[in-house]
Amino acid sequence: MKKITNPFRNVEGYNCFGCAPHNPAGVKMEFYEDGDEIVSIWKPSSEYQGWLNTLHGGIQAVLLDEICAWVVLRKLQTTGVTSKMETRYMKSVDTTDSHIELRANIIEVKRNVILIEARLFNKDGELCTKAVCTYFTFPQEKAREEMFFAGCDLE
Repeated sequence: MKKITNPFRNVEGYNCFGCAPHNPAGVKMEFYEDGDEIVSIWKPSSEYQGWLNTLHGGIQAVLLDEICAWVVLRKLQTTGVTSKMETRYMKSVDTTDSHIELRANIIEVKRNVILIEARLFNKDGELCTKAVCTYFTFPQEKAREEMFFAGCDLE
């Protein structure tokens, strides 16, 4: 797996809840490229619980949505927005687990509408939650221009 450098990390005003490394309330996700997939290893904690020792479903949705955005960023070299997300919770996630693993990949491309499947596994490798995100992407030229002016590099 190859670590992906966050191109936004030094952009003034960047405070993404999902991936900004300096947002004190955020989940501070980091990402890796593994073939066709984007991967994130994340440490759950009690501050993100719903029920006792159980990772809140909304936080799980944030993690899955965020990794889908990074699939678009890395694999398609553009950005966009989530237009729909279908999430299936199959097994609870324990906030005392040493880590969870998220994996996501493109399953379909229709011009500027992308379907991405994301999966969340517990520390034992059991599939706990999965989502399909429908992502509306911006033209590469627009994304590159905006990121250039913000001082980012997609490579």
